[in-house]
Amino acid sequence: MEHSNRSMQPVPILCLSVLLFVATQQQFAIADAKIILRTFHVGNLTISRLCQSTVITAANGKLPGPTIDVHEGDTLLVHVINESPYDLTIHWHGIFQKLSAWADGPNMITQCPIQSGGSYVYRFNVMGQEGTLWWHAHVSYLRATVHGPLIIRPREAYPFPKPDKEVTIILGEWWKDNVVDVDTQALLTGGVPNISDAFTINGKPGDQYECSKDMYRLTVYSGKTYLLRIINAALDHQLFFKVAGHSFTVVAIDATYTNPYTTDVIVTAPGQTVDALMVADASPSLYYMSARAYASSKGAYNNSTATAILQYNYNTSLSSSSQPLKPKASMPVMPAATDTDTAHRFYTGPTSLVRPGNPTTVPLEVSTRMFVAFGLGLATCQPQQLLCNQTRGALAASMNNVSFQFPTGISLLEAHYRGANGVYTTDFPNKPAVLYDFTSNKIGMAPFTEKATKVKRLRYNETVELVLQNTAILGTESHPIHLHGFNFFVLAQDFGNYEESKARAMYNLVDPQVRNTVAVPAGGWAVIRFVANNPGVWIMHCHLDMHLPMGLATVFEVEDGPTADAILPPPPSDFPIC
Repeated sequence: MEHSNRSMQPVPILCLSVLLFVATQQQFAIADAKIILRTFHVGNLTISRLCQSTVITAANGKLPGPTIDVHEGDTLLVHVINESPYDLTIHWHGIFQKLSAWADGPNMITQCPIQSGGSYVYRFNVMGQEGTLWWHAHVSYLRATVHGPLIIRPREAYPFPKPDKEVTIILGEWWKDNVVDVDTQALLTGGVPNISDAFTINGKPGDQYECSKDMYRLTVYSGKTYLLRIINAALDHQLFFKVAGHSFTVVAIDATYTNPYTTDVIVTAPGQTVDALMVADASPSLYYMSARAYASSKGAYNNSTATAILQYNYNTSLSSSSQPLKPKASMPVMPAATDTDTAHRFYTGPTSLVRPGNPTTVPLEVSTRMFVAFGLGLATCQPQQLLCNQTRGALAASMNNVSFQFPTGISLLEAHYRGANGVYTTDFPNKPAVLYDFTSNKIGMAPFTEKATKVKRLRYNETVELVLQNTAILGTESHPIHLHGFNFFVLAQDFGNYEESKARAMYNLVDPQVRNTVAVPAGGWAVIRFVANNPGVWIMHCHLDMHLPMGLATVFEVEDGPTADAILPPPPSDFPIC
């Protein structure tokens, strides 16, 4: 039983706002592109899971939220009406937001939140991208229930055999407690949030939990091919995903096409997406779909398994003489939660599809090189952390020993645009102040890290190469690092300390993965490269939600370019204020 307090009052289309935005985006126009208008009412939804009725925050009374389905080149305007008791923002994960940084959505980075009772129209073009992305809240733990798919269809045919049907699979997490309270308690104590009570597949935990019968079901037909659009919307867990008796051919990751990659297990970090073809070629019966944690650290984790059912249509798959009344579902053999070999093999396996006339071009000349060491540490308890142990300090996270501190009175993007002083500094370091054995677990006491709002300023169109080095000060863990506003080339990744000569020998400069979120190996490193061709302010952060308020983030401030089509326009008239 689910019911919502969603308002049924009609919402104005904001015609003038639409016309003004479209007029400023004419340089991106495609002849048959459409203007897509959507409305999200974000409010309370009472929902029952694990035999407990819970009030959650959701969009349009749904979990997962509504699917946005567009074609490459379309213009999207989403009117978000905040009927919830919480201030919130919506992030369009993986969308470039070229010249529309005001619509990117991270709280206090590109906008102040939409206050309870307020609204905001997110306006952006979907250019140069095809595949599966998603949208989600970017405040506190609200994205646990405020999220949904964003499907971008190509103008022409897929570069792989056309599937008979497309299916979205969203992997998530579920808490019995109010997720905002879970996040708030962790902030007050300076510790970590409580572990989730269950994983979910399309919002439902499955039948492997005590007092749970809520299960997603997918009906398939023998011999048909299905395109599974798999999204990891979990907050704090990387996940293994399998379907018993079936295998996959990966054809895209993070909305970029790949060479066909065959596997029987999908591995995703929070924020990542995978498009995979699956042929219904097993004996007609029932098969479990399962999702469980990949636990890359030695810390506590959710050791449960979410399930769903894949069922063959017996009317067409079986003759009447062989049709069972209630066949028993087959369960897949899942990797062990600590199976780093399987996770790393999947994360490094796919390569980008280089298409005739549309090659994957890795920039070879690098303008700026950065070495970013990141991980967990400690920081002085902040005034708002009323339950923090003043002697021990608060658990914190940092990049190059700077624990990112979010501004409070004005967003970084607005401060950048208006030239406001005192909000941030541009001295984020290009490398750690001290080089050490980053992956050693014998460092001793964790050093206290600096809390600050430091950004790295980049010239328009310069090429940036980042070495992302995982540290082991408080234990090793695979961190999914997400960059807003850009895709990047993943040139190489491995375990241990980064060594330039060995790493460069591993560089793939021909068909490297193109991603917006990379799972940097536990106790390891990754090298990424991108072109700063998008003016604005863009956060790069760990997509394990518990680590963002701890400070595992930094920001790139990209200057305007020399021409009119490379200058950030002013904020829209309904831009939220703090």
